[in-house]
Amino acid sequence: MAFHTGHAVQRLLIANRGEIARRVIRTAHRMGVATVAVYSETDATALHVREATSAFALGGRTAADSYLRIDRLLEAARASGADAVHPGYGFLSENADFAQAVIDAGLTWVGPPPAAIRALGSKAAAKALAQQHGVPVLPGYAGADQSDATFMAEARRVGYPLMVKAVAGGGGRGMRLVHSAADLPAALASARAEALTGFGNADLLIERALLRPRHVEVQVLADAHGHCIHLGERDCSVQRRHQKIIEEAPSPAVDQALRQRLGEAAVALARAAGYVGAGTVEFLLEGEQFFLMEMNTRLQVEHPVTEMLTGLDLVEWQLRIARGEALSLQQADVRWHGHAIEVRLCSEDEYFAPHTGTVAAFAEPPATPGLRFDHAIEPGLVVGPHFDSMLGKLIVHAPTREAAAEQLAHALDATGLLGLPSNRELLAACLRHPVFLAGQALIPFLAEEGDALRQQLQPGTAVQLAATLAAWLHGQAVAERLPCSFARPLRWRCGDAVLALRVQEHGHGLLTVALADQTHSARIEPGAVHIGGIRHSVTVVSLPAQDGAPTWQVQVGMPGGSHTLTLQDLSHQPLPTTASTLASGDVRAPFNGRVAAILVQPGQQVTRGDALLAIESMKIEHRISAPRDGVVDALSVAVGQQVAPGQRLLTLTAST
Repeated sequence: MAFHTGHAVQRLLIANRGEIARRVIRTAHRMGVATVAVYSETDATALHVREATSAFALGGRTAADSYLRIDRLLEAARASGADAVHPGYGFLSENADFAQAVIDAGLTWVGPPPAAIRALGSKAAAKALAQQHGVPVLPGYAGADQSDATFMAEARRVGYPLMVKAVAGGGGRGMRLVHSAADLPAALASARAEALTGFGNADLLIERALLRPRHVEVQVLADAHGHCIHLGERDCSVQRRHQKIIEEAPSPAVDQALRQRLGEAAVALARAAGYVGAGTVEFLLEGEQFFLMEMNTRLQVEHPVTEMLTGLDLVEWQLRIARGEALSLQQADVRWHGHAIEVRLCSEDEYFAPHTGTVAAFAEPPATPGLRFDHAIEPGLVVGPHFDSMLGKLIVHAPTREAAAEQLAHALDATGLLGLPSNRELLAACLRHPVFLAGQALIPFLAEEGDALRQQLQPGTAVQLAATLAAWLHGQAVAERLPCSFARPLRWRCGDAVLALRVQEHGHGLLTVALADQTHSARIEPGAVHIGGIRHSVTVVSLPAQDGAPTWQVQVGMPGGSHTLTLQDLSHQPLPTTASTLASGDVRAPFNGRVAAILVQPGQQVTRGDALLAIESMKIEHRISAPRDGVVDALSVAVGQQVAPGQRLLTLTAST
């Protein structure tokens, strides 16, 4: 249907990028609304640019030079003839000045009024408003005096453990858990720096920390005519770095009575702020008690969970409300069916560190009823250091929670993604973990189970063999695959292990492989390796050489899951000597980023796990820790310097 009443919304500019821009485009086009994409220099050929009705080049490579430029976005609206702006999430979606500028330009703002954004955009102001209207909040301090002395005094009153938070924050940035007074000054300094970089506002607040809560949030929908309803809760407790990676609805810890209390509190806060549009009120839940965290005045990343549970299109309702329509739903009309779970597929390693790179191969899982994949991935996509590491979201809706988790884990297994690290395997392991399946995953879940999950993801010998053979054969000429009367010695690095193999080819894809004291019969065919009677599907891509060694990445499918392995062919490299091993004390950058702080000095003694530097990448500050005991011999970088993956940061020598 096309818009026909109220505000003019015939051409919609989407002030965002990637999967959320594609998602808004999809609904807008279904409703007969033309779309305008905007893009930075690095996004010139992106999917959202190609799928929109028209597109406008913002220029610049970073967010600050493109998607955060209010003047350029308004220029794009004027040049394209857009009459409305949808901000998506992130970037300027919760910026009241941007909302006001859009309105002042005579355009329709698809979002809440600027006054509501201001009232709720500060965690401190939102908590004060909540207290006035009976919404529970945790004890804390959010005053104007931002001195360390005041925070130390207030911390004694509030009590430890406590959480330091950026007042203007979101997405886990500017948050630090503090267990003692001795740790507070460093936490304040680190959180201030991250908040200033991420939000342009270094103000902080502190509040009492709950150590084992759930993160439960309520979706609200309000029109401009005074009607406000809630669409139930989402449980977002599985997090890393205070950022969600698994979200589900309904929460396994919320019954109908608690849902009503949560919903009433969320609606009360939205009404108090004069809210209009789609918004989310976030709570910490401990038992039957809940406490306000914040209200996000925008569409959430995890909104598809609610859409699949209720059958509503939240972007459609955002657009309908923006053009002046009244909600056609009453609270009693909202129905929830089955269970929905979403996972965030991110470009990061198993330790949650973000990585840049290029997508070399990508395959969506087979389409099945209840499966949805919101993404902006395609082969050739370059994931740079300037934006978030999330690549897309897989969502499943099923009759039961158990069925949804099983189907979603299977969809992750069947997703092909090569060229850069991803959390695909970790997400599948989380969904299959007994604590998650029992509905008992709290916010500390990954902190407590992360090491066990990483150990579980270590590939077995059969998987390592299949990956190594696939990579080796992928790099050989056809003539070299003929029968050979002698065994070839091969040496491949697979993670921390080096596999010394002897491979003899018998023709017709048949191989004999000797590894350690075991001999394996193998057979290869296009896209698969058979070992011990088990067929492993394989997808292989070449990566840039590392330390002069040809490097490959292989995704190996097998019964019960799939593994992605990165391998280096060391067959033609000199064997390491004891001297060279001892001399290798370099600490190298694991990813692209900017050196935010150097925490050690040459000559300083450090122990394994001590923080050495801080690198800011993808809007998050990461601490680089000492991999071993030693003495800092030399620093190779300076504060403010950009570093690339593998670049030397400093050198450690053995303690004397």
